[in-house]
Amino acid sequence: MTTEHHGAASDPRVLDALRQVVDPELGINIVDLGLVYGSEVRDGQVHVAMTMTTPACPMEELLMEMVHAAILRELPEARSVEVDLVWEPAWKPEMMSPSAKAQLGRT
Repeated sequence: MTTEHHGAASDPRVLDALRQVVDPELGINIVDLGLVYGSEVRDGQVHVAMTMTTPACPMEELLMEMVHAAILRELPEARSVEVDLVWEPAWKPEMMSPSAKAQLGRT
């Protein structure tokens, strides 16, 4: 699997699907928030590595359900979706896209 924060690109179709998953507390999609660390599509199986802003994030279960739904809706060839919740590297605000930083006043 490729990892966004280690220089390799994720599958663009998965990232497009995940841009539709908006963090309900912040109103910004999880890709721009920097929560998606990598993705891979192989033989109908989609694998996503992602994190939360904190290990105690109250939206974890909801976001995981939204990730599954978005991928299954947007990638018709997806037969299964596996989401690994990872904590390394730890998420930092610097991982946000310039657009997300601007929306949150962190330019």
